Amino acid sequence: MAARTRYLLTYDISEPGRLRRVHQIAKRFGYALQYSVFLCDLEPVGLVALREELRATIHHHEDRISIYALGPAGSRQAEHVVHIGRGPLPANTDEEAIW
Repeated sequence: MAARTRYLLTYDISEPGRLRRVHQIAKRFGYALQYSVFLCDLEPVGLVALREELRATIHHHEDRISIYALGPAGSRQAEHVVHIGRGPLPANTDEEAIW
């Protein structure tokens, strides 16, 4: 089995129908940090499948998708995502959340 890598997936989709379709695709491959920001732990074949589905769905001259490799899934390196303001962790604080 190939090692999993953690990816940050973000998107800006200009048309509501495509936006819903991209959101549904992203939900199958990862979990939402915000509406258009997802963390995905993927093996290489999963990354290829995600990219193919997204490419087939978006309008390439109007929409933008970014996929950032964060390092090996489960490593300390991949866990450092910083939220400033209202983030998912920790609740009820104004401090930055790093996890």
